[in-house]
Amino acid sequence: MKSGVVALILCGSLVGCVPVPEAPPALPAPVEDACGAAGLQGLVGQPARILQTMRFGVETRIIRPGMAVTMDYRPERLNIDIDANEQIIRVYCS
Repeated sequence: MKSGVVALILCGSLVGCVPVPEAPPALPAPVEDACGAAGLQGLVGQPARILQTMRFGVETRIIRPGMAVTMDYRPERLNIDIDANEQIIRVYCS
């Protein structure tokens, strides 16, 4: 019985010596304004026709009511929502 207790203590002490694997490095947080939408908030409330004179340095979607769009998340893509009155109602990354 004494040898069983000693064996149990030895096994228990060995478990405490097993190295714990390190956690994988965390992924970097997505950039909040990767598409530059923050600098374009002045477009909200403007007529959509103003977009005809503008060029954007990132992939851009101009989204009108009822228009089909993909639901994939791409933080570097600029989205501009237009309402039924052809007014810009939202500028955001997605």
